[in-house]
Amino acid sequence: SVAGSATLSALLRATPPCRSAPIRAAGPLFRRTPPRPTPPRRPARHGETADPSALPARTRREACISAMMGPSLGPVNLFGEGSQEAKGEQARMSSIVGALAIADLVKTSLGPKGMDKILQSHSRGGSVSVTNDGATILKSVLIDNPAAKVLIDISKVQDDEVGDGTTSVCVLAGELLRQAAELIEKKMHPQVVIGGYRLARDAALKALRAAAIDHSDDEAAFRQDLLNIAMTTLSSKVLSQDKEHFAAIAVDAVMKLRGSTNLDQIQIIKRIGGTLKDSYLDPDGFLLDKKIGVGCPKRMRDCKVMIANSPMDTDKVKIYGSKVKVDSVSKVAEIEAAEKKKMLDKVDKIIAHGCNVFINRQLIYNLPEQRFADAGVMSIEHSDFDGTERLALVLDGDIVSTFDTPERVKLGSCELIEEVMIGEDKLVRFSGCPNSQASSIVLRGANTHVVDEAHRSLHDALCVLSQTVKNTAVLPGGGAPEMLMAQAVEEESKRVASKHVVAMEAYAKALRTMPMHIADNAGYDSTELCAGLKAKHHEGRHTWGLEMDRGGLGDMVALGICESLQVKEQVLLSSSEAAEMILRVDDIVQCAPRQRQQ
Repeated sequence: SVAGSATLSALLRATPPCRSAPIRAAGPLFRRTPPRPTPPRRPARHGETADPSALPARTRREACISAMMGPSLGPVNLFGEGSQEAKGEQARMSSIVGALAIADLVKTSLGPKGMDKILQSHSRGGSVSVTNDGATILKSVLIDNPAAKVLIDISKVQDDEVGDGTTSVCVLAGELLRQAAELIEKKMHPQVVIGGYRLARDAALKALRAAAIDHSDDEAAFRQDLLNIAMTTLSSKVLSQDKEHFAAIAVDAVMKLRGSTNLDQIQIIKRIGGTLKDSYLDPDGFLLDKKIGVGCPKRMRDCKVMIANSPMDTDKVKIYGSKVKVDSVSKVAEIEAAEKKKMLDKVDKIIAHGCNVFINRQLIYNLPEQRFADAGVMSIEHSDFDGTERLALVLDGDIVSTFDTPERVKLGSCELIEEVMIGEDKLVRFSGCPNSQASSIVLRGANTHVVDEAHRSLHDALCVLSQTVKNTAVLPGGGAPEMLMAQAVEEESKRVASKHVVAMEAYAKALRTMPMHIADNAGYDSTELCAGLKAKHHEGRHTWGLEMDRGGLGDMVALGICESLQVKEQVLLSSSEAAEMILRVDDIVQCAPRQRQQ
């Protein structure tokens, strides 16, 4: 019937297919043929399922393609042999740890009581230098960590731009990264931290500029500001015991520049012997560390100076790539006579310019030197390139290389040139120079290390002062700007209705660690001092800071502890940008080293 056939069809569909072999007819009776033996299944490979029929159809298809293609679709290595790659959290923490190591290296050099470092080189005969200048320390350290190199670069930029704050910028960047690392460990995204840091930086910068003091209208008050800035800069250097003396030297030299930032006009000469107090500024002269030629006048008035860069070091005709053959000794004498005549003609051309002083960058041999002496012309040889450039600037003359057009040559001039003794050495002094902006500073010291460190310290002070003359705003020092900025950031965070507020509070905490490092390096209780300083600032006394001579608090304006606004701005901006750059890193790729040819 129809109902019976439908029931049979449904039953057949519901019955699973039999896996045995089909039944065949063989003879008069039906018999079942034996099943074929199933081949042994290979063990499942890594990443495969033991039973392929249990996988989805798409996965079975991909497994079949992978089996056909073999290992060609395995993990792809994009980099060559020897290359390394770090990703994600590992890369970020590697960068932060490297930057923190650099910050901890120079942290103990911060402040007026900071410690010095000994830098020893093995490649230059084991030369040793003693310094606490952050840029000098970091330039001498060989670093392999890429994030640490970022901090070294910002320290170099700080040194080139404003001259001071090279240690502060590294320490502040390290503290910002330390606080950010704690937030990242609490599962906060780095971009959220960066966003909060930017809000905090803007608030801190606004508060910093609002607290600046400008005395550019009052000449006496502005000069006192410059002296205070110089003494504050030198208080953390080897010159701290004589900071009043060297601050006056630096301010006088910078004021002679009349607003210019070209420090090449300030010549610093180092002489071993005496003490640091014996150093002085030559107010009305320029010193050249050279000697006057033999037989030439040692003192000359109303000088007309020719500054030259010409070969006077040989009296031979230069014929390169050729040979001269002669058949008698008399011909050799003729060649020598021609050589001498060529050099003497050159000397006559120089004298024809009307100069009575000749200064050459290169050597002057005996024959031309004797001819200059016979003509009453003072000759000075081998003034190095820096000295030649400075002389042209100071004497207001041209550097000459050819002598065929006297009418186009501008000679330098000065009232007096004489030889002076400093210690055991002779120097040449130029007085009454037309460029009154030039000056010379003579540094004395017990040994090479002291004189070199004094040179670095004085150069930092000169850089800061030259920038302050251009941007005249100043700030109280002693950690007062950092506490002021931290308080401004906390006040601004109360207006932020997002999780950026956590990063802003971390930024304020990093700023408050700067006065703590200053107190720690002086051996005082940093927690107690900074707690008291924070209370003073909440009372509205924003000029109060740390006074490290007695280990207490004081009014920085009354104590004369001042810093340049531009230095603090540069420290804040550079450290924030460096921290943001390192926090963005999530992948570090190190290329394979180049293989040397055997």
